Amino acid sequence: MKTISLADLKKELQQLPAKELAELCLAAAKYKKDNKEYLGYLLFQSHDKTVFANEVKEEVDTHFFELRSQHNLYLTKKSLRKILRIINKYCKYLNDKAVAAELHIYFCYKLKNSGIPFGKSQLLINMYQQQLKKINSLVSSLHEDLQSDYARDIEKIAF
Repeated sequence: MKTISLADLKKELQQLPAKELAELCLAAAKYKKDNKEYLGYLLFQSHDKTVFANEVKEEVDTHFFELRSQHNLYLTKKSLRKILRIINKYCKYLNDKAVAAELHIYFCYKLKNSGIPFGKSQLLINMYQQQLKKINSLVSSLHEDLQSDYARDIEKIAF
């Protein structure tokens, strides 16, 4: 089956009445949890990105709290990857590089202060370094004033 381009979809959606458009959105949300979450974000939370970012931080805090009882380094790695998947998903929703950088900095800060011996695992060291690279690339694309603000935060989380 051929995938239709976004331009064609946009043209077709603009021609539909509001009731049919709402039905199509609900049908798309029904088939995948991510679609439902994204539609919920667009409808209810996209107007205030800072509140949404704080909710994401609370979710990250919850996952790190659950992670404290984990003593197996292998399961810790899996849990950290899960947290990163959550952060990356929400960063796609936000589509704001400043907030994305803030969330990744928050992850690194939480990891560094969690007491997890991530220096013992090369995989965790690589994961941390990848996050630092991602943060630096996000920050470098921001305005100079924001770059200087985030530079102080990056210094706190650097090795």
